[in-house]
Amino acid sequence: MTATRPWPPLRDELRGIEPYGAPQLDVPVQLNVNENPYGPSPRVVADIAAAVTAVAGDLNRYPDREFTELRQGLATYLGHGVTPEQVWAANGSNEVMLQLLQAFGGPGRCALSFAPTYSMYPEYARDSVTDWLVGRREEDFSLDLDAARDLIVEHSPAVVLMPSPNNPTGTALPPEAVAVLCEAAGDGIVVVDEAYGEFRRAGTPSALELLPEHRNLVVSRTMSKAFALAGARLGYLAAAPEICDAIRVVRLPYHLSAVTQAVAVAALRHAPELLGRVDELRGERDRCVAWLREQGLRVADSDANFVLFGRFADRHAVWQGLLDRGVLIRETGPDGWLRVSVGMPAEMAAFRRALTEVMENAPRHADDEEDPR
Repeated sequence: MTATRPWPPLRDELRGIEPYGAPQLDVPVQLNVNENPYGPSPRVVADIAAAVTAVAGDLNRYPDREFTELRQGLATYLGHGVTPEQVWAANGSNEVMLQLLQAFGGPGRCALSFAPTYSMYPEYARDSVTDWLVGRREEDFSLDLDAARDLIVEHSPAVVLMPSPNNPTGTALPPEAVAVLCEAAGDGIVVVDEAYGEFRRAGTPSALELLPEHRNLVVSRTMSKAFALAGARLGYLAAAPEICDAIRVVRLPYHLSAVTQAVAVAALRHAPELLGRVDELRGERDRCVAWLREQGLRVADSDANFVLFGRFADRHAVWQGLLDRGVLIRETGPDGWLRVSVGMPAEMAAFRRALTEVMENAPRHADDEEDPR
């Protein structure tokens, strides 16, 4: 008797896997997906609407495949001598990362990162049939450069994925770390994922400064966070022109719609205004870090618009307790830790009130009792 194959005929390694996605729940305070809580102003909305209207009459035609105007605008915004030929964009930085793995990963090649790290990275590797390797960060979530160099030299990864600031910890990479990784990788691609780069603390440089020195360096960004355009789905990168040319081989035809391009170009015209709340969010983040530490919790230093804190013996119970009080945060990161996105002052006040109530009955990890920092 012929064995019956499961239906539908999904790849074996994908069976039983839950799709990625943070909970989308209708609660008063949503602080779980690192969005910018301040939406575009009416003036920006009107300009975006006018830009979409302008292209709507030609939607029967395919968009500019090379998104020429958008690449120019992104290059100007990034500065650091970046040219349009060094810029690539796609539907969110997620698609940018997947395209990089499709172009430079694949069967017989591996991608590498250091945990805790962004939870989508192994999924990009899986979807591109790339082997996935992971090293470990230090207890304070920094990177042991000697150990990192040794691991890269040993395995020769085709792609090294390094978020800076790191998600979920908020930790930024110093420039010397980026240089060491690029040199250790040889011909491998080193991607410094700066999705939260605009939220860096003063004095923390961008890896963009190192692009002229390392042909294998890729710096990725997104308009979803600081630009308050998560709904627009626009991510981009800066790299050597040869890397951008290589991505063209794997991109889908006309992958950026005319509407997406129009929205992003219009948003770039208003960059100062859209980024105008970044300083406020930085201040709110730093106050959150200080308050959490005053409660005796361990808190990771953050250069992002979120804060990782813990450690709880039962973090899910804490997460649920907050949710029961109308505050949604993220249950992610190492065991015992939780992550809260930085919201408006009233939202952060609601978070503090709820957490104070929950913590009255939330046991800590025993090894954290004497050293809350």
